[in-house]
Parts: sequence; structure tokens; C-alpha cells
Amino acid sequence: MNKAAIKFDELINIVKKLRSPNGCSWDRKQTHDSLIPFFLEEVYEVIESIDNKNCEGLEEELGDVLLHIILQSQIAEESSYFNIANIIEKLNKKLISRHPNVYGENKEKKLNWEETKHIEKKRKSRLDGVPKKLPALIRSQRLQQKASEVGFDWDNIDFVWEKVYEELEELKYAYKIQNYQNIEEELGDVFFSIVNLSRHLNFSAENMLRKGNKKFISRFKKLEKIVNKQGKKLEDLTINEMDEIWEKNKK
Repeated sequence: MNKAAIKFDELINIVKKLRSPNGCSWDRKQTHDSLIPFFLEEVYEVIESIDNKNCEGLEEELGDVLLHIILQSQIAEESSYFNIANIIEKLNKKLISRHPNVYGENKEKKLNWEETKHIEKKRKSRLDGVPKKLPALIRSQRLQQKASEVGFDWDNIDFVWEKVYEELEELKYAYKIQNYQNIEEELGDVFFSIVNLSRHLNFSAENMLRKGNKKFISRFKKLEKIVNKQGKKLEDLTINEMDEIWEKNKK
């Protein structure tokens, strides 16, 4: 048994003990549902470590995510649903079956992961399978990717740009005539078209917005610092004065 397997087995036994009658009261009372917010927090901490290029932090946060997977599987095992071995076995089979270009006899066969999943899971629509609880930006991009797999997509990015401008004009018109129901709808269309542009440029819309948020926070904090050094508060400045400092910071 290699080192990873030994350590993995040790982790499983630690979690079993924590969940036992003589274990930890907090771990014992957890359920599949109660762990969801903690699991999401750990996943976002993984993302933050990647964004910050913090390899040490990433190592730790990936461990926390792994702990949640073991916890969830242990809870399931206690109810005789499945265990960690079942999870790994099913995953191994799925990876092999979905990679006929690697594990099949015909190595030249083109892999179509989405089509394989669609057939395997007997889905009615090619848009099925995108979790409804995904953040809206990620879900939007995944829906577009799925549609693209069957050819419902532009093969020229110029048309994507045109669609962005078209949606912006429709939004501006809805605002001009003060049709608030249409404004809401057209705003949604603008977001959707921007996500589509991001996809065609091979960027994750979610990642780009997170980076945009990070940049805004950094620049805004610099603005606050400069204003504080002047012995003033942001509220004391006009928007033009703040914008002048903002532009200097950008340069």
C-alpha cells in the first residue's frame, strides 16, 4: 500500500471515530443537509487560495474539502446507503467509460463527454444536468456550452459582439420609455450575452467577475487611504474629486 492510500485509510478511520458514540459531539450531530453551508464555504476558500496563488493555503483547503467528502460518505454508510469505496468504484467506472479514446479499443474515436452523459442518464433535453443551485453566471455559461455541443452557437465571434450591442440598445430603449418590466428582462439578456462573449473568448465569466471585484476592492481601499491621509472622509469629496483620485490610481 502506497503512502497516499495509507493516509487516506487513516483519514477514514479518524472520521469514523469522530462520528462514534465516544467521538466529537459536533461531528456526531451533523447530517447531509447541515454540512452544506460549511462545504460551500470550504469550496470558496479553495477558489480564494487559487486566486491568490497561495499554494500552502490551497493544500490546506483541499484537505478541508476532502474531509467533507469523507464526512458525507460516513453519514451515508451509517444509514447503509453507500460508503467511500462505492463512491470511488463508481467514479473509476465512469471515468473509464467516458474516455473510450483512452481506455477503449478505438483510440482515435472522438470523445463527446456531453453526449455520453446525455445517453447514460437518459436525459430528455441536452440542457438537463446543469444544477439549478449553481451561481447564475456559472449556470449561464454551462447552459450555453451544452447548447454549443449540438451546434446551437455562432462560429464567428463578430456575431457575438453584435448581439451584445443589440441587447444594450434594447436595454437603453426600455429605460428610455421607462418600461420597468422590460428593463429587468433586457438587463438579464445583457448579462447573458456578456457571458456568451466571455465563453467565446475562452474565459470563465464567474472568474472574470471575481477578479473584477478584487480589483475594485483594491482600488477603492487605495482611494480611502489617500483621502484619509488628507485628513478627510469620502463623504467630504464630490464624485468628481473622488473620480480624479481613482483615475490617478489606475495609472
